[in-house]
Amino acid sequence: MPSRFNVRYLPIAQDDLHSIFDPIAQDSPNRALSFVDRLDEQIGLLERHPLLGRIPRHSKLREYGYRALIVESYLVFYIFRGQEIEVHRLILGSRNLDHLI
Repeated sequence: MPSRFNVRYLPIAQDDLHSIFDPIAQDSPNRALSFVDRLDEQIGLLERHPLLGRIPRHSKLREYGYRALIVESYLVFYIFRGQEIEVHRLILGSRNLDHLI
């Protein structure tokens, strides 16, 4: 396994980041920046530890090769291929995932 991977956010994952940031920023822009920075820092750990996330319980997610990293109350769904980690979604863990899969 390579010693370092490149982490890339897909456009929909970037949209997820904005949807996380925007409501928090309405109350406190500093808190929103701090939270998104913590999310990004935890996701950045995947550069060296791509197996850090767990294999999801949902059979469709397993079938597609997803892994899920838990960061506070969010689930970060990603796939790694070759030397690249593709972050597909960042979703609040309390959401119903069935319509997203």
